[in-house]
Amino acid sequence: MRPFIHLIFICLMLSLAGCSSLQRKAAVPSQQMGQAQIAGLSGVRYMVASQSSIDQMAADIQAGFKVRSEKTLNTSANYLSLSGGGDDGAYGAGLLIGWSERGDRPQFNLVTGISTGALIAPFAFMGKEYDPALRHVYTQLGPQDIFIERGLISGILGDGLSDTTPLYQLISQFVDDAFLKKVAYEYTTKNRWLLIGTTNLDAGVPVVWNMGKIASIGTPEALDLFRKIMLASASIPGAFSPVMFDFEVAGQSFQEMHVDGGAITQVFLYPSALSQRSQDLKLKLQKQRNAYIIRNARLDPEWRETERGTLSIIQRAISSLIQTQGVGDLYRIYHTTQVDGVSFNLAYIGSDFKFPHQTEFDTAYMQALFDYGYKQGLSGKEWQKYPPGYKRGFDEELPKK
Repeated sequence: MRPFIHLIFICLMLSLAGCSSLQRKAAVPSQQMGQAQIAGLSGVRYMVASQSSIDQMAADIQAGFKVRSEKTLNTSANYLSLSGGGDDGAYGAGLLIGWSERGDRPQFNLVTGISTGALIAPFAFMGKEYDPALRHVYTQLGPQDIFIERGLISGILGDGLSDTTPLYQLISQFVDDAFLKKVAYEYTTKNRWLLIGTTNLDAGVPVVWNMGKIASIGTPEALDLFRKIMLASASIPGAFSPVMFDFEVAGQSFQEMHVDGGAITQVFLYPSALSQRSQDLKLKLQKQRNAYIIRNARLDPEWRETERGTLSIIQRAISSLIQTQGVGDLYRIYHTTQVDGVSFNLAYIGSDFKFPHQTEFDTAYMQALFDYGYKQGLSGKEWQKYPPGYKRGFDEELPKK
């Protein structure tokens, strides 16, 4: 996240006490969250902190295995995780397109996305046919194509400093009935999974949505939900309005407020508890499994002299927190992959990228970053096998044999 986003967060914290909030339906009570369903769209999400949701995810995987041939066990399974990062998503888009043109980008069995990664994920899932859409979104668009500023006072008295109607319209331009049918086909006939993460702000928990299952329902409501989930995952708290989802419990109507998945985690692969449940069900997985994680951010700390002032100090602290949270997420994913025997492969923006970044969704910056990622993908970038600092630290501490 950039200083613009940090300042939004600060403005909200310093907003006038006693300001009235916008009206909404009551939130789903905590004790009933497990029973809450969207009308006509039940069982399409997992609250991954809940064992019942892990069990449901494993059951859905087991059901999907019915369309899988035995030959599949002798092929490699490839997973792709796309992180948050705002306009730094241009890096991931460029890398994927360069990888396509190189000719050895695999068809992914699983694609996950958070925030800007949620905007990339559906197109990465569908393959190189949608590379032109990725290129357009991350090289041709500017701030006016993403949000409309409301003004400071209106923003503080509302639910976000910006209106994301342009972003929803952009999503709708590409995600239509035909696109939904293609996603549904991949899910129902090939057991390929597309997952997008949001944050349930009422409960303070991560939510993972099964986008293939939603697509397979095929109703107008499913299409609208698919689009709204993409929007919610990219809705930075305070900067953009949250997305409200209507739920039903025992005939009563409630709402959940969802925001950027990055409020909980910067990148995710799959819940570690899922592995144990899969073993309990005796699910047969491919022996060779490869995870590719694209972190749309730099991982080296950015040195910057901090002004001695309240806002500057808070802004810098939040920036550091987000940066270290992202590194911690990579360590968590690495541990899970090593326990499960999955190959770990990591790409991120290196310290050699120096192009100046003036404003959010700066087209010139995004084009430069896209080109940087594209060259890496085209040249066959050597993926990192460890999170930053991991191997060196252990090599120095363990005695040589």
